[in-house]
Amino acid sequence: MVYWELFIAFFIPGILGYGGGPASIPLVENEVVSRFGWMTVQEFSEVLALGNSLPGPIATKMAGYIGYDVAGVIGASVSVFATVAPSLVLILALLGILYRYKNSPKVKRMTLYIRPVIGILLGVMAWNFFSESYIGIGFWQTAILAVASYFLMERIKLHPAFVIAGALIYGGFLL
Repeated sequence: MVYWELFIAFFIPGILGYGGGPASIPLVENEVVSRFGWMTVQEFSEVLALGNSLPGPIATKMAGYIGYDVAGVIGASVSVFATVAPSLVLILALLGILYRYKNSPKVKRMTLYIRPVIGILLGVMAWNFFSESYIGIGFWQTAILAVASYFLMERIKLHPAFVIAGALIYGGFLL
């Protein structure tokens, strides 16, 4: 029965929490604290603080921790699955529809229109990162990192993960 309760406790916020993890936090808190009584408000706030301090989506981290706290490894698995299940089902349904109509002129036109928008959004994001780093560390440090990253990834064909690790090391020692 506890597995079903865990599933419901995290599935409902997954469906109703429009806007991602931060939007579903009050819903999860209502289920975990008020409805099922697995935690106090203080314990939940500590889990929330811990989840915010770690990288990755907050909703899945909280689901994993709370599920494990309530019912061990299986409870964590059920909770994480319940958190991602609404999005998973919706994505699979939408992909099924797109795949069924992939040869439709309307779908082809839609994907043709989406590509430039994605490119523009990525460009805006890159520009925002550049301007923030320019403000934070200065022009020369930003230029060194940008040129070195371009050279390593485009000329030497080094994997981006190594470039990011190198930039972290550079920033840790020189900045």
